[in-house]
Amino acid sequence: MSEEPSLAGHTVYRPADLSKLDGRKLPVVVWGNGACVNAGNSFRNFLTEIASYGYVVVASGPIDPEWPKSMRPPTVGPDGRRVLPPPATKSGQLVDAIDWATSAKNPYLAQTDAGKVAVMGQSCGGVQALEASADRRTTTTVIWNSGIPIGGTNMAGGKPFLTKEDLKALHAPIAYFVGDLSDQAHPNAQDDFDKLTLPVFLGWERGVPHGGTYRQPNGGEFAGVAVAWLNWRLKDDARSKKMFVGDDCGLCVNPRWVVRQKNLK
Repeated sequence: MSEEPSLAGHTVYRPADLSKLDGRKLPVVVWGNGACVNAGNSFRNFLTEIASYGYVVVASGPIDPEWPKSMRPPTVGPDGRRVLPPPATKSGQLVDAIDWATSAKNPYLAQTDAGKVAVMGQSCGGVQALEASADRRTTTTVIWNSGIPIGGTNMAGGKPFLTKEDLKALHAPIAYFVGDLSDQAHPNAQDDFDKLTLPVFLGWERGVPHGGTYRQPNGGEFAGVAVAWLNWRLKDDARSKKMFVGDDCGLCVNPRWVVRQKNLK
């Protein structure tokens, strides 16, 4: 995990010893943080695990030495609902990360597969990822505990207001992974799934709340699912594909998971 001088305001994760790649290339993963926080190390366990499987991961925000003490907590509005602070990052930072990872500014460009790009994010960062995924360089999108709210939102810090109509700008295969019915993003993800005509997968795990498993050792079960999806979509790994495709897919037969599939091959 490092900050690169050529990419201000971001944090980069990569395998420590690139000499062991033996000519293999690292696909790119760009990441929007939950709550749109400006701390590229806020999902360190999860993103380090992904990078260790052979990816260059670029998260919005610098390394915050005070994390998590520096995180601004939500407040409670007059109606008793949680009110998040204004987004400290913007969806455009994910596009900036793609620009950097696929250009000569990337000091690891020789080891980077610039033609394979995943755009991912959690919660508020997932909405940012949905907006950024209109970029034609996106190979796949992965949305974690998120989806566009049914009434629209201004939380991404990009367009003044995102609505379900913005889903029409997406072009690449997409996956949603959410928590159980206690996850406030659960209905948003389900509604996105219903409206999309792209190849799309949706899985939710019983007993997992909105916070997911990201801060568990090695990112918990969500990290393993992330690696499998990325290995399938960015590395054409046939074994990983079996976790998501078919009536007897790996997550389909896992009693902890509930799965929906559309147009997957």
